[in-house]
Amino acid sequence: MARWAILAECTQSNHKGVDMTETIFFIHGMWGGAWYWENYRRFFENQGYRCVATTLRHHDMDPRGVPDPRLGTTGLLDYAADLEQEIRELNVKPILMGHSMGGLLSQMLAERGLAKAIVLVTPAPPSGNWMCLKPSVVRSFWSIQMKWGFWKKPMLPKFDAAVYSMLHLLPPDEQKETYEKFVYESGRAMFEIGYWLLDSNGAAKVDASKVACPVLVVAGAEDRASPPSVARPIAERYKSVSTYKEFEGQAHWMVAEPGWQEVAEYIEAWLSNCALAEDG
Repeated sequence: MARWAILAECTQSNHKGVDMTETIFFIHGMWGGAWYWENYRRFFENQGYRCVATTLRHHDMDPRGVPDPRLGTTGLLDYAADLEQEIRELNVKPILMGHSMGGLLSQMLAERGLAKAIVLVTPAPPSGNWMCLKPSVVRSFWSIQMKWGFWKKPMLPKFDAAVYSMLHLLPPDEQKETYEKFVYESGRAMFEIGYWLLDSNGAAKVDASKVACPVLVVAGAEDRASPPSVARPIAERYKSVSTYKEFEGQAHWMVAEPGWQEVAEYIEAWLSNCALAEDG
């Protein structure tokens, strides 16, 4: 696609472009860490952005180690509180870029007025999205959900489940290498996303009327964990400020899948053409 065509898809144009001293704050998803943003960090730093990649609470562990037992009951609101503190310490209002669960956390933080823009890469949905019951989504997390008490324990998918849900477009050697970096995730956070109707705290709720910054939702046509049927309604929630882009030949791990550069280039073009708030 020609660059002018990419830029035309941005809902809020700014002919002066983005100030290249902007800060991008990267938020990873389940079982991850700051490590999996390496490609994007390098790409956006080369474009002149200041890049900060965080690691969620209890995720800074040896992948072969024993998880902190407190992880199992750490919820989305705990993650969001930590992230809010980190963002305020930056002393600038950043662009938030979140992948998977990190995309949901980005929406929660944007609701609090903490973002100049949010880029949601194959995002997990806020509460109210019934499309998360699609068969491929259910299958992606089925083996974990079948473990009694998963909602209060640290959880880790088996290799085959991780490949099916997230890593299936990576070459086999990279599937293994990536999986070996996975760490345990909060069963509580998984429950809050997947079983939002049963969550008395409403942790995954996002008031769309309070998200006023530009929003980019990026989906992969072959994604099984957060397919377009899940991602598209997220963009619709913020339709007055959102742009939706779906990539053929991409799936859930588009932070490192073959063709990730095309995704990163599209995001950069969108940011360059968006009117970002000057009050950061």
